[in-house]
Amino acid sequence: MTAHPDWWDDLDTKAVDTARLLAADAVEKAGSGHPGTAMSLAPLAYLLYQRVMRLDPTDPEWVGRDRFIMSNGHSSLTQYCQLFLGGFGLRLSDIESLRQWESLTPGHPEYHHTAGVEITTGPLGQGVANGVGMAMAARRERGLFDPDTASGESPFDHYIYVVAGDGCMEEGVASEASSLAGHQQLGNLILFYDDNHISIEDDTAVAFSEDVLARYEAYGWHVQRVDSGEDVTALEAAVDKAKAERDKPSIIAIRTIIGWPAPDKQNTGEAHGSALGDAEIAATKKILGFDPDVKFYVDPAVLEHTRALVDRSREAHAEWQQAYDAWAKDNPDGFALHERMKARALPDGWSSAIPSWDVEKNGKPNAVSTRKASGEILTALAPVLPELWGGSADLAGSNNTTMEGEPSFVPSDHQTKNYSGGPYGRTLHFGIREHAMGAIMNGITAHGGTRVYGGTFLVFSDYMRPPVRLAALMKLPAIYVWTHDSIGLGGDGPTHQPIEHLASLRAIPGLDVVRPADPNETAACWKATLEKTDGPVAFAFSRQNLAALDPAKTVEAYRGAYVLEEASSGRADVILIPTGSEVGLALKARETLEAEGTSTRVVSMPCWEWFEAQPMSYQQEILPPEIKARVSVEAAVAMGWRQWVGEAGTSISIEHFGASAEGDVLFEQFGFTPDRVVAAAHAAQQHAGLTTGSTTGN
Repeated sequence: MTAHPDWWDDLDTKAVDTARLLAADAVEKAGSGHPGTAMSLAPLAYLLYQRVMRLDPTDPEWVGRDRFIMSNGHSSLTQYCQLFLGGFGLRLSDIESLRQWESLTPGHPEYHHTAGVEITTGPLGQGVANGVGMAMAARRERGLFDPDTASGESPFDHYIYVVAGDGCMEEGVASEASSLAGHQQLGNLILFYDDNHISIEDDTAVAFSEDVLARYEAYGWHVQRVDSGEDVTALEAAVDKAKAERDKPSIIAIRTIIGWPAPDKQNTGEAHGSALGDAEIAATKKILGFDPDVKFYVDPAVLEHTRALVDRSREAHAEWQQAYDAWAKDNPDGFALHERMKARALPDGWSSAIPSWDVEKNGKPNAVSTRKASGEILTALAPVLPELWGGSADLAGSNNTTMEGEPSFVPSDHQTKNYSGGPYGRTLHFGIREHAMGAIMNGITAHGGTRVYGGTFLVFSDYMRPPVRLAALMKLPAIYVWTHDSIGLGGDGPTHQPIEHLASLRAIPGLDVVRPADPNETAACWKATLEKTDGPVAFAFSRQNLAALDPAKTVEAYRGAYVLEEASSGRADVILIPTGSEVGLALKARETLEAEGTSTRVVSMPCWEWFEAQPMSYQQEILPPEIKARVSVEAAVAMGWRQWVGEAGTSISIEHFGASAEGDVLFEQFGFTPDRVVAAAHAAQQHAGLTTGSTTGN
């Protein structure tokens, strides 16, 4: 069924058909790609870009814009064609260069690569969860700056539009996030479900038969169905109804025919993920009234028509700016905060709020778990950094992620006895949805403005790996608060004791993995993390208490590695390189080694990545190349440590799963003791050709 609204004319039809054929030609030239969905979703995409969304092609980063996410990112041409037609900066040559080296049109949309792309998508379902995060960020931002203005009348009101396909609906991350979105009553989120029944394995009936809208209705969403993706009138009416629903997120299921109107390949798996072929494209062009022999044809009249969006958008932008300026005049403090948050700048003197811990308390060593120290730091920073917010995947009491006294981010009718708050609160409750939490955090961060953290046990970072990897790829400054970092957590046993996780996370390019040794290193590392805006940071915090170190020394933790205790002779025979809770073991081992005449340096290394970023001169100052005898100490697999201990060095590690017992028992049973560190230091010296107690080196 084809139906058009009153404003539609022949140039609109031709623009939609142009987009369909550009997609087909682009994939054909590239030799790979996904033409079908871009062809069948062209009417929806055109409607959104030309009539529905508040955007400015001349200012793609405008804070007042609506956000658009192509969750089924393999259909990137759905978006690229509209960015080209709408005047966002893409040229026809960019469409022709789909999937090529240094092209602005990569195979999947990439954040900060193509103007108008809000977030990197491709792994299916992620974009749905990203959209939930953006909607949450928009609501939090409105609560910070303009909570009392009527709905729809604030310069901070905008919509998040997400397009998703059958594959996204099948992925668990979309289900997790959609469940939370319904619970959160995110009326600023509109999801379009391209219900085309086709995936790579052709008809989705082989694997997917549920009633998606019934599921979303159970989640608490406003649901609608449009029977034909060609019915622009029905599409526009559905969008209007969705925007009128203020208290629920909306899903609009649209029945499309993938690859329409290709005569032989529409509604087939071939149209999903492969070039249609010259003959099929030529036949499609004939059907649409285009010259079958001309590739990448764009009628100048069509381009003039679609790029009128630039002028219309300028008018909308100017109207918004008037409202924003009026708000700023009435709210100078809010305006200053908004400007600071846009720039991800920190206020003067902010770090003075970060607490420190004395080495002794009441005449005894002051021992605090790093998870507890982290929680105290967050509480202390709450009044200083209003942009900082976060929570946990139902482990707040274990992760210490709740800023004391701060209200929950939750609809008023979902408050509980223990967690009161409202729609503009600060404490996030992700529920037991680690995968969605990670992807939602990416959406919050990509939205801009606020700074979010999310917590769970380190072992459950496995559930979060896809969005963590994407955060690193996009260089999003998300913060992961992962606790219970080793066998030291004790009785929960091997299912909860991370062994391989530090190594596998360190393998992700661009992810900084930080394992502090005590509360004061935790403070220094939180400071460094909040000053970092070009990538994610993953904390690995202890459950067990750790003795506080000298804060005058731990201030150097931001370098990633530093000399915590120097060799007594001034020139070390051996260097011990521990992280986290094992720093205390190394310090005790040093006492023994020094007493027997082995000059020993202890280098605390909370973050490999930060250390690698230091100048080589600093790295060699901390780990002098001539000192070959080195011992790393970390309650995890040793993978990767050879980089730091060298060929002559050795690693004290755990190369098997843990067990259920108290943490101190497990450390003893699995060899994490000062005596074993001493023995390893001797072995490293022998391997390096040294003799125990020597101070001359080799």
